[in-house]
Amino acid sequence: MRCVYTDLDGTLLGQGASLFRTAEGDFTLLAARALEACHRAGVEVVIKSGRRRAQVMEDARLIGQTSYIFEVGSGLVIDGELTFLTGDLQPREGLTVHAQIEQTGAPALLLERYAGRLEPHSPWHVDREVSHLFRGSIEAREANELLEAEGHGALRLVDNGEIEDGRHAFHLIPAVSSKAAAVAAHMRARGYERDECIAVGDSREDLDVAKVVGRFFLVANADVADVPGVERTEAPMSEGFYEAVVRAIAESR
Repeated sequence: MRCVYTDLDGTLLGQGASLFRTAEGDFTLLAARALEACHRAGVEVVIKSGRRRAQVMEDARLIGQTSYIFEVGSGLVIDGELTFLTGDLQPREGLTVHAQIEQTGAPALLLERYAGRLEPHSPWHVDREVSHLFRGSIEAREANELLEAEGHGALRLVDNGEIEDGRHAFHLIPAVSSKAAAVAAHMRARGYERDECIAVGDSREDLDVAKVVGRFFLVANADVADVPGVERTEAPMSEGFYEAVVRAIAESR
């Protein structure tokens, strides 16, 4: 095993987005011990998150890693080198990809159509380079059918998992962007083979990464139906991350 790709919120991190809390809020060192096990085994750890680049950069730095994936696969950084995985939508003439998506009218369309069920995920929706971040209780499939019907087929709404009270976080991104595509790009850059990599997550978007890695784990708290070939941990969040990593390292030897 050479690499672990992990989501942050609800996976590596426990209650309150803390590395040192369980899903119930108790103190734990298990996630840190899993990171230590990776270090001792020479296994790279790459965060794949919906968070902004600045946030994920700091999280990667704190755990001693130099590669990370941000804004749901829209961007990839490897050893300081940034690549936007957004297809034809690239930063240009002082306009971010986020600004270009705003100009299409698609974010306003979603907020108007799903008023009362979808809203900006404040305060984390500001200062983003690519994705428009919302929270709510809608079906991403239905929203994507709306986008296609209204001429916004180059974009898609991604369900990035449950956050609170049954509501989910949603990202509006270029249709070509995904965590799976970003993981595959990192694997190519590093020269990793599929069977040398695992991934851990808690959302439908994370689950898509199972297509490109050798082994995929859903943590117990994942609000996603079981899929053949995907393993589910017995423990949730940070404890589940520990379970997945330690099992995978032990069984790869």
